[in-house]
Amino acid sequence: MSTVRLRPLVKSISPAFPVVFGYLPIGFAYGVLANNAGLSVFQTVLMSIIVYAGSSQLIAVGLFAQAVEPISIIITTFIVNLRHLLMSAALAPYLRQWKNWQVFLFSFEITDESFGIHSLRFEQGENQAGNSIRINMICQTSWVLGSFLGAGAGTLITDIEVFALDYALPAMFIALLILQIRKKTHVWVAVISAILSIMLWVSGATQWHVIIATVIGATIGAGVETWQKKQS
Repeated sequence: MSTVRLRPLVKSISPAFPVVFGYLPIGFAYGVLANNAGLSVFQTVLMSIIVYAGSSQLIAVGLFAQAVEPISIIITTFIVNLRHLLMSAALAPYLRQWKNWQVFLFSFEITDESFGIHSLRFEQGENQAGNSIRINMICQTSWVLGSFLGAGAGTLITDIEVFALDYALPAMFIALLILQIRKKTHVWVAVISAILSIMLWVSGATQWHVIIATVIGATIGAGVETWQKKQS
């Protein structure tokens, strides 16, 4: 395939690159933790293929290490992943022209990071099914690869904090947030949501703080934008 033909393809999947650079180290960190928790390389990678939910996987391996009952792990990860209902609802209007199997593939691989990518793309009219699914597949592949490498190296590494790998995920969230900020309202909504999330966490709502802060922040943002449109 010539360079001329490759260029449009690379451009179409380029939004996935920031996520890939974040997923490789944090996936590696997950693999190390999973190995230290007693999971085999196969189990570690299989979870990244079937579950594919970074925060839930990290929580799950932590609970595995503490010998928590499986039902408790399932309930905990379910609660953590409830935010996906909000993300799916936000993206659903852009998928109306897609085929059912395309929606299924796309939805299966939606994460916080890919949601950030597609929110920006879809608003700009770039909601082609093929490109969107390819971006998701590249993101998950990098996560699976990082998990595999981490699980393989797990016997050699016992503490990931010395490598600062645990900061890869929040750093990636910050980068995705910056890409979506286009006016002052977005800045204030982000700041308010962050403060609310921290306050809720400190007050004990450790499982619900993200969901509650997201709903309140989104409501405030929608209200402000509606008011601004009426004033203009």
